Amino acid sequence: MNALSYGIFLILPATVVLGLVLGGPFVLATPVMLFVITPVLDALLGLDTTNPDEGEEARRAKTRLYDAWLFMIVPVEIGLLLACARVVPGLSPAEAVGLTVSMGLCTGAAGITVAHELMHRPGRVHRALGEVLMLCASYPHFCIEHVLGHHKHVATPRDPGSAARGQNVYAFLPRTLLGSLQSAWALETRRVHSKGVRAFSWGDRRLRMPLSVAAILVAVGLGFGRWGLAFFVGQSVVAFVLLEVINYVEHYGLRRQQDARGQYEKVLPRHSWNSGHRLTGRYLFNLPRHADHHFRASRPYPLLRHMPDSPQMPAGYGTMVLLSLVPPAWFAVMNPRVDAQNALHHTTPHPPEKTETTHDRDLKVHRSSAA
Repeated sequence: MNALSYGIFLILPATVVLGLVLGGPFVLATPVMLFVITPVLDALLGLDTTNPDEGEEARRAKTRLYDAWLFMIVPVEIGLLLACARVVPGLSPAEAVGLTVSMGLCTGAAGITVAHELMHRPGRVHRALGEVLMLCASYPHFCIEHVLGHHKHVATPRDPGSAARGQNVYAFLPRTLLGSLQSAWALETRRVHSKGVRAFSWGDRRLRMPLSVAAILVAVGLGFGRWGLAFFVGQSVVAFVLLEVINYVEHYGLRRQQDARGQYEKVLPRHSWNSGHRLTGRYLFNLPRHADHHFRASRPYPLLRHMPDSPQMPAGYGTMVLLSLVPPAWFAVMNPRVDAQNALHHTTPHPPEKTETTHDRDLKVHRSSAA
């Protein structure tokens, strides 16, 4: 798995540039790439189930190009947003909508994926850049909820990002959008009180994050007018909805066992859906190796391992996202797989909610720091 191969992520911003330059039907190049070309290539290129040995892991840990790709997306993302906001007011309504959708998909698939990687890193610079990328999607509270909430409660009813068996994506979205915001507020309130941070100071993300979003919206409105502002808001909605649909796909129906005391078992690879599809793994920085990510949240993306014993998606992310939008088809494909997994591990599909579990050791560094 060569470090250069991850540069294929640049194809996503390149499709937005194609729409910017050529206009017309080319403004839809990004959704065509993600939901038409990628599923076909995923099927043709097959799976990558190889894992690095100890020597290869050590080499990758020292290769700076892996991190360089992550840093590169920050100026690329911001540059594209500024270029699109400037161009959109002069486009036809159809072109403006198409470019907004394409930019939102790029923000969601490239920007948020990298932000997700960065917010798990221990360095303050990494976490700060992750927050910047989430601000580009007007969804910065994800930095709090994902690391401190989702990773703690995944595959339990306490997690707004883990869909229960039989819940369709349209019922899931309102629950997760509101629930993640409420959870982030509660988690940050707890951190502020426990660490002695002055309430509603700049170090308190309950103040910093909404003010930052508001400042960006005002700046975009003043700099690019109402249509530029409408573009930014629209692409943000597309980006964070894509994020939450992917959350739905990654955890649908899987549940951790609960003991007689009401405590949940530790998070294991079997509590996330895994995908070994080669192409998607490259330009989503190994995000589809999601089982290992939840098992060892601190493991950087080039070291994530394919977990053959974890639940496996029948297709790549592009196909699974489209399938989730048609609930009868989704249930027909996924419910038998969910039932087989839960039966294999004697897991109740809808366990009662009782007491909390403890944090994964990998997440401790985030308890005492704000990006």
